[in-house]
Amino acid sequence: MTDRLENAASRRLACAGCGNEFGCNLSGPCWCSDETFRLPMPVDGSDCLCPDCLRKLASQRAGTGAA
Repeated sequence: MTDRLENAASRRLACAGCGNEFGCNLSGPCWCSDETFRLPMPVDGSDCLCPDCLRKLASQRAGTGAA
C-alpha cells in the first residue's frame, strides 16, 4: 500500500503568526526540518509558522533562556 503523503505535492499554508503564505512539502523533508528550534505540530487546526516567525520565536525564547 502506498502512503498518500509520499505522493502529495507541496502545499501553501498561511502562517499562524503573521498570515503570510509559505510552502510545506509533505512528500519529503519540509524546510523546518533543517531548523534547530522545534515546536509541536499544531493540533487545533491552525497552520504552522513561516520561517520568519519561527526564527523570531526561537530568538525570543533564547533570550529568556527557554527553548
